[in-house]
Amino acid sequence: MSWLTAEQALTLLGTKTQTLYANVSRGRIRAKPDPADTRRSLYFTDDVKRLAARHAGRRKTETVAAEAIQWGDPVLPSALSTVFDGRLFYRGQDAAKLAEHATLEEIAVLLWDMKRPVRLEGQGGDRRLPALSAAFSALAGRATTDLPSLGRSLPALQNEAESVFGTVAEALAPGVSTLPLHERLATAWGRPDAGDLIRRCLVLFADHELNASTFTARITASAGATLSAAALSGLATLTGPLHGGAWQSVRSLITRAAAIGAEEAVRSYLAEGRPVPAVGHPFYPDGDARAKALLACFTLPPLFAEVRSVSEDLVGERVNVDFALTAMTSAYHLPEDAPMIIFALARTVGWLAHAMEQSTSGHLIRPRARYVGPPVE
Repeated sequence: MSWLTAEQALTLLGTKTQTLYANVSRGRIRAKPDPADTRRSLYFTDDVKRLAARHAGRRKTETVAAEAIQWGDPVLPSALSTVFDGRLFYRGQDAAKLAEHATLEEIAVLLWDMKRPVRLEGQGGDRRLPALSAAFSALAGRATTDLPSLGRSLPALQNEAESVFGTVAEALAPGVSTLPLHERLATAWGRPDAGDLIRRCLVLFADHELNASTFTARITASAGATLSAAALSGLATLTGPLHGGAWQSVRSLITRAAAIGAEEAVRSYLAEGRPVPAVGHPFYPDGDARAKALLACFTLPPLFAEVRSVSEDLVGERVNVDFALTAMTSAYHLPEDAPMIIFALARTVGWLAHAMEQSTSGHLIRPRARYVGPPVE
């Protein structure tokens, strides 16, 4: 997360000062007062870069594409979700507002454009604990036996998505099939008091534009692979420490804070030139809307509260949803891997929605590489 001075922004844009101001007034570039001099403004780097890329007709296509694919403009059209003006929307509906009352099953109906409720079949009364390994095994078992997604109607794909989602739910939220998923999870973990907050988390994590795991799932679906294969590829990508595994970095920060104090722990990250985990988000310059929605619903454990305060003060950005999810896990004494379980269960809905959208488009995702290796003879 970074901001530019007017001089830096104008250099990137190659325009006059008046044009910069016009883009700010039209909402194309976000600006804020410079803390060092309130008479000056700072301009959000990603907005400036996006606008510069759009006006870069004189530059080579591969250069613009290479810049856009790294936290740049979306490379694919989608009607599913977007971040606009600091808020996350699912098919035009504010996700934070949906989280006040909706269940993950209802979000699946919305994102999948279903005309009926989602029905998840289960074994009932299962006492197994939620396990990510079980989800991997179950999806892998289906990936090579289900029908390819290409050339099938949306209703047929919706039925299969429902079945694939049921398979994941059996692994990540085992329990009585008549219960909603958030209650199944809360019961499996023996923490019924966490049920409503788990529900909110599931809704807020269901989708988030073309993030790494979702893009992977779309690529898989674009090749005509099964929906279970698309979900499996998304799940594999999610486990990375820069994506769904971010909770582990938060845990490490909290462990360090417990040993040497919150301020010293945060300062040590900054002194080492390392970003403080789960602080800031490129899509939310004024604070992660999902984190705000969650943090308003429970009391942070004292050490998390201290780390949050110090981090936000020293970094100048707000904690994001990964911090909120990890803090919630600690506050309700959930298993250590609960953040990943919740994230994976929720995002399966999004992966399947994107896989269906991509499959019905009939387009193969095939970027070109800009070769930078040894000279070709």
